[in-house]
Amino acid sequence: MKTITTCVHDIIRHQPFLDDAIARDIINFSGLAADIQPQVEKEMRKPVKQGSIIMALRRYAPSRTKVDMQSLRELGDIIVRSGITEYTYLNSRSIISNKARLLEAVKDQSGVYLNYSSNYQESNILVSSSLTDLVEKCFRNEVRVSVKEELSSITIALPKNSSQTVGLYFYIFKLLAYEGIPVFEMISTSNYFALFLEKEFINKAFLLMNEIKR
Repeated sequence: MKTITTCVHDIIRHQPFLDDAIARDIINFSGLAADIQPQVEKEMRKPVKQGSIIMALRRYAPSRTKVDMQSLRELGDIIVRSGITEYTYLNSRSIISNKARLLEAVKDQSGVYLNYSSNYQESNILVSSSLTDLVEKCFRNEVRVSVKEELSSITIALPKNSSQTVGLYFYIFKLLAYEGIPVFEMISTSNYFALFLEKEFINKAFLLMNEIKR
């Protein structure tokens, strides 16, 4: 049977910002209890006193994630690129061969951007807008799920041993969320990661990434 304590703890676990604030002991339990009271009562299907919620919050013991700020300051060069279009296609038996056609067609072109990724259901292509006609030609027989034009990207060089740095991406995405910057797409490799944003957010995000490095 679900208790008020387990209900409150489940709510907090699914809200990382609240979890982080409680871990840092910088949140007012009375205010938080009043804020989540309607949600607790909905899940418990009965009236719940704020005092009971406050007691449940006091029993909550999140494990505070310690972000290595030195690693964040070691983020490398930041490269901004505009004029990117994203295509998403359903996977098929022919999509790999069409991908090969696209790569063959652009192999001698310099200064263009192309990134191809896929999962078991869909394939995603991010390209310079100058290549859109070529993409549509190569994949004209495929089922297109979506297309998004006028994206911009921020590519950042990662510090050494970034895969062992706890909270690196959490910290970056938390700051972006606080500033109201939506991330349309994200790609990561061993040494770099790239954020793809709608163009109206790119300047704000670039300034924020530079602030992190200070």
